Amino acid sequence: MIHAWPLSGEAWSEQIPVLTAAGSCVISYNRRGFGRSDKPKGGYDYDTLAEDLQAILETLNVTDATFVGFSMGGGEVARYVSRFGGERVHSVVFASAVPPDMAKGPDNPDGPLTEEEAGEMTKGLDADPDAFYDDFTTQFFTAHGEMTVTEAQRQDALRLAKQADKRAALETMAAFGSTDFRNGLPKLTVATLVIHGDSDGIVTFEGSGARIHATIAGSDLQVIAGGPHGMNVSHADEFNRALLAFLDK
Repeated sequence: MIHAWPLSGEAWSEQIPVLTAAGSCVISYNRRGFGRSDKPKGGYDYDTLAEDLQAILETLNVTDATFVGFSMGGGEVARYVSRFGGERVHSVVFASAVPPDMAKGPDNPDGPLTEEEAGEMTKGLDADPDAFYDDFTTQFFTAHGEMTVTEAQRQDALRLAKQADKRAALETMAAFGSTDFRNGLPKLTVATLVIHGDSDGIVTFEGSGARIHATIAGSDLQVIAGGPHGMNVSHADEFNRALLAFLDK
């Protein structure tokens, strides 16, 4: 379970008990710089993050794994497979995920993130992290202008976001906003599920989920109606049913 930016492995609290009860062995970790992980001065590019994932798999001797990559974590899934292949991988799930390429530009007109928007995010986080995270967690769970979770759930996400190291948050923001995964996605030959909310205002379905599905031959697609970016919390039951059905295939 590879968590979203800027949260931690605790963000899977609605999924881990359900998956465990269904008989899965669940591994959730905190990305370097986030949650309770160490906060090194560097290594916040996708190549290094994929190496971190490989180190976990090797240390725990994990094989036949299903990767569930949420938002930024979807980039780690894509980069891991392009770097290390599928020897340890049974299947993958892209949930509200950032591939194939967030950065809108002449060669990527469908990218959901403009240069101006990326600059404003960086500027806001650098100037006032508390205010930035307060707004970001609000948008994380907003669909069509309405909050889709309780205030307690939003506050829990805000608590996790504030555990992030500022340098780590800024550098990984740059990574997920500018990394091009388009060449790596076609290398995915394992079973793949793409699950995305149709009301995601942070990583839009049209700019990301729909394009991942179109790129990976034979991939399954589950669109959650009214789902914001944080659909694994707001629409936890629907998300979990889709995940369990995919694991049972």
